Amino acid sequence: MTTQEVANRLVSLCRQGQFEQACIELYSPDIISIEAEGVPDRIVKGMQAVAEKGQAFERRVEQFHSCQVSDPIVADDFFTCGMFMNIKFQDAPAAVD
Repeated sequence: MTTQEVANRLVSLCRQGQFEQACIELYSPDIISIEAEGVPDRIVKGMQAVAEKGQAFERRVEQFHSCQVSDPIVADDFFTCGMFMNIKFQDAPAAVD
């Protein structure tokens, strides 16, 4: 697959909420997932660890309102896309007005 094809497929799967399928289909078995400082399981390595991280994330979701994924921007062998999720987590503190 070309970089554009991979980017398009990833965006398509994510827009359908098929995040696990995206990992299985498009990611290397040697995947390394790196999150921002302060996020649980900030760095995990390998497909199994990433799958477990995804399952732990899903267990924390109380309400899933929406997910938006931008069109990909492709440059040479790289691409990026934006993702916005509106989610209420079970362990989230109450909102303050």
